[in-house]
Amino acid sequence: MTTPSTPATRDAERRQEKKGGAGRELLLIVAVALVLSVLVRTFVAQAFYVPSQSMENTLQVQDRIIASKLTTQFGGVHRGEIVVFTDPGAWLSPAAPETGVKGVLKNAFMFVGLLPSDTGEDLVKRVVGVGGDHIVCCDAKQRISVNGVALDESAYLKPDNGTAQVRFDITVPKGRIFVMGDNRADSADSRFHLDVEQGTVPLDHVVGRVAAVIWPMSSWSGEPVPVIFENPALNEPDKTPTAKASASAKG
Repeated sequence: MTTPSTPATRDAERRQEKKGGAGRELLLIVAVALVLSVLVRTFVAQAFYVPSQSMENTLQVQDRIIASKLTTQFGGVHRGEIVVFTDPGAWLSPAAPETGVKGVLKNAFMFVGLLPSDTGEDLVKRVVGVGGDHIVCCDAKQRISVNGVALDESAYLKPDNGTAQVRFDITVPKGRIFVMGDNRADSADSRFHLDVEQGTVPLDHVVGRVAAVIWPMSSWSGEPVPVIFENPALNEPDKTPTAKASASAKG
């Protein structure tokens, strides 16, 4: 026997339906937000932690930065840009992954873009040379030269530590970049890997160009290309013979 419907039971049924509808709507919103977050992280931009002191004073340890993937995908990689790239081969010591529930949640949040990436597989450096560039360290004033042009890097290098920890004379292979940290005395960059492909990084390892520091608030800034890299002479071929690279470190 069917219980007769009354105003009270109909109100209760409507309230139950509204609760169910609100719950489904919330789940749909969350699902769409997560999908959009993954798409943005995969194709547009990705947040990272700065892992070391190698880019001081431009970037500080634990700064949160945004790397634009669209910029490099459609505009390429250029001298003077700060880029995030995956380890091209034994540049980094293996990091112990976090385990347990905390590790699972952290990895999940990083995957969907709700936490900056901190996988221990990414590095951040400044592009000093691109394919075909002849780069030499150093002249009498401890400056590197690119295609015969000596660079005054004082606008972004950390003061009071030079570049000449490793002397080298190399030509960047096509499809690769030569990268260095702004804190030259504390950056295990291309200079320290000259025995493999002249210390260069394949373009397909570049994740994106660092567009800005987004956290902490006191460090908010964009990261434009320094004006020294706008010199048109850098694009002229350098006819200076390339000497054999020397990978002996001085400190």
